[in-house]
Amino acid sequence: MGLQQFERRLERLVEGVFARAFRSGLQPVEIGRRITREMDLRRTVAPRGTIVPNQFAVALSKPDRDRFAPIEGELIDELTSVAREHARSEGYLFLGGVTVELLTDPDLTAGRLLVAGEISQSGPGPSALLLPDGRRIPLGSDAVTIGRLPECEIALSDPNVSRRHAQVRRADDGNGYVLIDLSSTNGTKVNGVGVHGHRLQNGDEIMVGSTKVRYEAQ
Repeated sequence: MGLQQFERRLERLVEGVFARAFRSGLQPVEIGRRITREMDLRRTVAPRGTIVPNQFAVALSKPDRDRFAPIEGELIDELTSVAREHARSEGYLFLGGVTVELLTDPDLTAGRLLVAGEISQSGPGPSALLLPDGRRIPLGSDAVTIGRLPECEIALSDPNVSRRHAQVRRADDGNGYVLIDLSSTNGTKVNGVGVHGHRLQNGDEIMVGSTKVRYEAQ
């Protein structure tokens, strides 16, 4: 994804009259840049891999915080996605769920911001399946079925997908999730390899028919 896709999605959020507020001053994409830079600067090499901050506090001036207020929820969601995508592209690991909090600092002038990142094991977010259209389907204790039937949790219009194609469910030992092919006509692949059953790892790319679904572990 990177910051370019992030910027394009934000542009759609501020279409119309409200867009005038974003023609000058602090731009949302600059917050994304500062978060990714904080991850790069605070990375720590550990036996299991390179660990980076997963909890971010973003301090803004009051004018900028007020300007972002109408899209604050969506902005936080997008910034969280930026952090996850940057970690995925660089091979970084999180110890817990990713959170972004926006704060107001009365000492900051318009256009300035401060970003602080912390490595924390608290507040783990749910694992999820990321769909091609950007939707993120959280995983819990219930199985998630992928297929063409409308009653599937992930219903796809892909003609190469069986009515009930595959299922993602919690592993029997309670640690992580497994992917099960439900005797589909065209089969299921993970990272280009056909599978009948597979324990999912962070970043695995699941191919059902011609649709690619990515697994995100938290």
